[in-house]
Amino acid sequence: QNDSHPLARVTLGQYVTIHGLNITHSPLGAPAMSIDKLFPALLECFGIILCGYVAGLSDIISVGQVKGLGSFVSCFALPALLFKNMVQLQFEHVVWSFLWSILIAKVCVFLLVCVLTLLVANPESKYSKAGLFAIFATQSNDFALGYPIVDALYRTSHPEYMQYIYLVAPVSLMLLNPVGFALCEIQRWRHTSDRNYSKLHVIFTVLLQVLKNPIVFMVIVGILSHFLFGGRVPVLLGEFVDGLANSFGGAALFYLGLNMVGQMGKLTRSTGVSLILLITAKLLVMPLLCKDMVELLDAGNSSSVNHSSLSDYAFLYGVFPTAPSVAIYAVQYNMELEVVTSGMVISTFLSAPIMYVSAWLLTIPWMEATSLVTELQDVSFNISIVSLIALGWTLAVMLLSKKFRRLPHMFATNLFLAQLLACVSMMLWKIFLKQGNMFGQILTFTLLYGSLYSTYMWTGLLAFALTLLGRNENLKVKPIFFIIFGWGVPFLIVGGLLMVGQRMSDNLDSAFFYGKGQIVCTVVVLGCSIMLGGLSLMGLSRGAQEEQNYQALDQNSMTGTTEDVRQPQTENQHSSELEQTYSSLNTGNCRFLIVNYTLTTTFLYLGLIICIFQNLSSCLWWLFSADPGRLYLELQFFCAVANYGQGFISFAIFGLDEHLIILPFKKRLAALCGFGEDESLESAAVPEEIRLTCTQFVRYHKDQCVQDIVRNRGMVWYTDSEFIDSCVWAWLKIERCGLAFRTPLQKNGVILHVTHLYGFQLPVILL
Repeated sequence: QNDSHPLARVTLGQYVTIHGLNITHSPLGAPAMSIDKLFPALLECFGIILCGYVAGLSDIISVGQVKGLGSFVSCFALPALLFKNMVQLQFEHVVWSFLWSILIAKVCVFLLVCVLTLLVANPESKYSKAGLFAIFATQSNDFALGYPIVDALYRTSHPEYMQYIYLVAPVSLMLLNPVGFALCEIQRWRHTSDRNYSKLHVIFTVLLQVLKNPIVFMVIVGILSHFLFGGRVPVLLGEFVDGLANSFGGAALFYLGLNMVGQMGKLTRSTGVSLILLITAKLLVMPLLCKDMVELLDAGNSSSVNHSSLSDYAFLYGVFPTAPSVAIYAVQYNMELEVVTSGMVISTFLSAPIMYVSAWLLTIPWMEATSLVTELQDVSFNISIVSLIALGWTLAVMLLSKKFRRLPHMFATNLFLAQLLACVSMMLWKIFLKQGNMFGQILTFTLLYGSLYSTYMWTGLLAFALTLLGRNENLKVKPIFFIIFGWGVPFLIVGGLLMVGQRMSDNLDSAFFYGKGQIVCTVVVLGCSIMLGGLSLMGLSRGAQEEQNYQALDQNSMTGTTEDVRQPQTENQHSSELEQTYSSLNTGNCRFLIVNYTLTTTFLYLGLIICIFQNLSSCLWWLFSADPGRLYLELQFFCAVANYGQGFISFAIFGLDEHLIILPFKKRLAALCGFGEDESLESAAVPEEIRLTCTQFVRYHKDQCVQDIVRNRGMVWYTDSEFIDSCVWAWLKIERCGLAFRTPLQKNGVILHVTHLYGFQLPVILL
């Protein structure tokens, strides 16, 4: 007989009925991880990191203070923590096969990254890239970020797992990092003109780098003290060491946030491929190899339960992000700063959702079948709460900065609104589910899946916006048609599903509320989004190729040199030169902001298209499999995170606007502290000559400037009162009196930055 459950039905403990299918599931026993404590631990860690990041952005903490905090963390707090734990280490409880497995996995990843980099990298910098990239892929942030997560998951069930952190960390530092340092020294030797740079000097420098590391030094001292003091810290040293060791956690996380400030600005399009491959090696290949090595080497040394627990722990260890010390190595050698520093930031923030989802997936085999769907609803609810906050912030940034008036931000704003509605609907769904209000459930379902389908549609439209930007085209149809397509079609499909579909009265899971018809509708919407995005990207690629061919042809047909003497220009010649300048601006400075928009929007699209493919694979799996198995259950957790965690991606890319948030905050803080300048006094101090010059420009030249510059009006480019700096400067250069106008116009406020915070420059602001 079936034991009924509001979300799932279980037969003899071997099957769970989810989405109308009997899925094989036999729990192994009690879970080894305290999964309920993971979410608060992640909030604690990344909350402190975010505080440090904000403090660094707003200049609350100066550069000198950051260095001082870093010195305290690395030279006092961390050595004390290592000394305490190495002295108290219980070697008799250590499973040495686990350590060998992690070591082999790290060596494999190190060699894989190193060899591939040496084969494909530019010969002029291949050794430094191979060394630093291999260190990046293998050195984890074990102490500041890894230890709190392990402590939250295993303190009650396997407290001995925490001591593995102190044994595994020195593996990279003493065995793998020296190889990377040697490659960097070889690269430095190849670039130096001093050929007396001997092999002995390289070896000595590498050994010095290793010995100077406080982790290596204190691990050696701690092991010696362990045998000397009998496994206990002396009473005289106990309180002193505890005081320093206890200060490490919060200070290290705060310092990590401070180190992230300004690192993303170093990312360029040319380094994007290298960065993606490195993060894949660190956050995907490394955990899989760690888990497989433990499964292989520890098969006969532990019980089945402890063996599975160790392999799960190895997987989580592999997900730990890259340590910030790798960025320090890149600065010391002045090599590969863009990839290493940007990768450190991205891997840190990506590790949070990966660890959260991975921990849930690893506990599925241990869960009772009746609690699986309930836990899935809880995951969706928790992620929706955090994502709702992130999306609210992101939408406020888009609206206050007025970016929503032009492409691609117009489409992105609608996407963010759809994501926010999906999160709100998911929270309301759980509330009405508990109350048993059927009308509320149907109404919430309409809003939930209408907004979810809308996120899929707007993702495809986002790729279409990229195509318009790449081809430098304006909107040829009214924006209302895109709004109807992005919002109207999804809600029309949901309305048809409500009228034609059959509601599953015994299944209250939102993903299967209307049975097979709902799955088919989801496949159709996902397929349309993928087709629209694919066709748009094909058009973008073809347009980029045509533009490259045109530029090459234009350069080959150019004649004359920069030494040609300019003759007095007629009106037609002036107009011709103006047109030529506009043409060049399309591939020059005026394209800078467009390229920036394209790059950030491309990152957003790539992140969202992965979520779409996950949902499509889940639906197709259900349609073509009678018993999908436990992997289908694990995929549902991925889909929940993909659907309701889109706000994290949106916030990371568009939520931190320097002009709207960071610079005004710094300006307001400076004013409160008495360091701001009185703008009214500055304006009153403008000389009479400058005011007369500005009056002349406004009276005789401003209208012509507007007509010449603002040609593409509307939603794509800029309004009559907003120009790109380099466009205005180019216009002033062409005019005969341009040089006389440039500085006076800026000083007297006739031409201002849109946020009134910059002069005429293009600051490199990325992500």
